[in-house]
Amino acid sequence: MKIWQKNIDVNKDIETFTVGKDRELDLQMAAFDVLGSLAHVEMLESIGLLTATELASIQKALKDIYAEIAAGDFVIEDTVEDVHSQVEWLLTQRIGEAGKKIHSGRSRNDQVLVDLKLYFRSCIEEMVGNTSVLFGQLIALSNLHKDKLLPGYTHLQIAMPSSFGLWFGAYAESLVDDMELMLAAWKVCNKNPLGSAAGYGSSFPLNRTMTTGLLGFERLNYNVVYAQMGRGKTERILAQAMSSVAASLAKMAMDVCLFINQNFGFISFPDELTTGSSIMPHKKNPDVFELIRSRCNKIQALPNEIAMMITNLPSGYHRDLQLLKENLFPAMVSLNECLQMTTYMLQHITVKDGILEDKKYAYLFSVEVVNELALQGVPFREAYKIVGETIENGTFKPGTQVNHTHEGSIGNLCNPEIKAMMDEILAQFKFEKTHQAIEKLLA
Repeated sequence: MKIWQKNIDVNKDIETFTVGKDRELDLQMAAFDVLGSLAHVEMLESIGLLTATELASIQKALKDIYAEIAAGDFVIEDTVEDVHSQVEWLLTQRIGEAGKKIHSGRSRNDQVLVDLKLYFRSCIEEMVGNTSVLFGQLIALSNLHKDKLLPGYTHLQIAMPSSFGLWFGAYAESLVDDMELMLAAWKVCNKNPLGSAAGYGSSFPLNRTMTTGLLGFERLNYNVVYAQMGRGKTERILAQAMSSVAASLAKMAMDVCLFINQNFGFISFPDELTTGSSIMPHKKNPDVFELIRSRCNKIQALPNEIAMMITNLPSGYHRDLQLLKENLFPAMVSLNECLQMTTYMLQHITVKDGILEDKKYAYLFSVEVVNELALQGVPFREAYKIVGETIENGTFKPGTQVNHTHEGSIGNLCNPEIKAMMDEILAQFKFEKTHQAIEKLLA
């Protein structure tokens, strides 16, 4: 039951080693394998390699398999190597000889390429959706707490006044740039490799433009050699975009772990969202954010892991590429979980007011005093020296009024502008176009 098998049985140990985790991971691509086949057979009929009757029979059987996948009734049997083999075997069992024709003009190489591209598109849409929800939560919190001040730090030393409006808004804008990278990954994933076969095309008169439209791809991977070379590169680019999102979440998680600490005490969460200690009854640990931090740091290593797996591979297909799924697939699940959990936790955050009334934060306002002297006409360097001397001799008296009005400062967060940037990026994904194509294919 291997679509490449001849008359020699492969050694069982070799088979176990080479198949690896493919059956388990391929289940996540099963629906997309069927979609790729639906587009391929419609194209085959258009160039005379299938009759209209055969096409109708194949389409019905494939749609039945798709429904079984959606219902959770699809399995890849132990005697079958991968999802492609399972779908083709089921098809042949159900409709006979016509099922054996669907592999015309196609290789497992371009079949897995198109499966991966379709799967990645779906995963990107989920990650973008979860990021968009978190972004909205951050903007809402920024607006809600815009007047609540907190210490800003450099070198982990108190530096200048900040605000919760700035803090929440900073991570919102960070996600904007992350989505710029995710949009680039989407554009790379949204190119059709189907028809490149084993990486060198086919002598059949395939209509690759047709399958591009049927699957809702934006355009082709034109050069058939590059279509195959894109495997590994596509995963690395997607991992880089994921790494950027993960970096934003990891940094925020670290801030939360500091801010919830009793020595800071800036924020809190309900007791039921924290964890305790087996011997210390007072503990309320931020385990959720510690795990988000570690998970996201792990995701940040993913681009390098992929790069090391594909470094120095020549053009053409190599079995090394199979292992990329083992690294990337779980990471996409993990990132979505981190995005969802961060949003959930922030929905229940409590922000402390009056933080800067504590005398230990008095020096936060030193720059404000320097600037006030400068506004009165004292040269800035002279004002800096004057204030520095009062700090040294213990006579410094802070002025606790903060008057920041320029764009992106405490008094002018520019959240509408940040939201407009995010809206502009999100609009470019055009997920609806891919939905319409797939719905038409399944109709």
